[in-house]
Amino acid sequence: MAYIVYLLECSDKTFYAGYTTDIERRVAEHNSSKLGAKYTKGRRPVVLKYSKSFETLSEALKYEYYLKSLNRKEKKKLFE
Repeated sequence: MAYIVYLLECSDKTFYAGYTTDIERRVAEHNSSKLGAKYTKGRRPVVLKYSKSFETLSEALKYEYYLKSLNRKEKKKLFE
């Protein structure tokens, strides 16, 4: 099973980072269901800007933590 760390851009131009095993399902949840993160519910629609796969949950969580520590400019460099 692959673990995917992702970066979403919200409608207010802020970023949200998370991880999942099914990126398509998770982005859809962020955009349309009660299962989306509290942060993204008021900032819909969200757009997937970046993702990276990992073999283990541990690797994915470490990378998610790293991604969250980046500033806005550094996050934008990942996908521009």
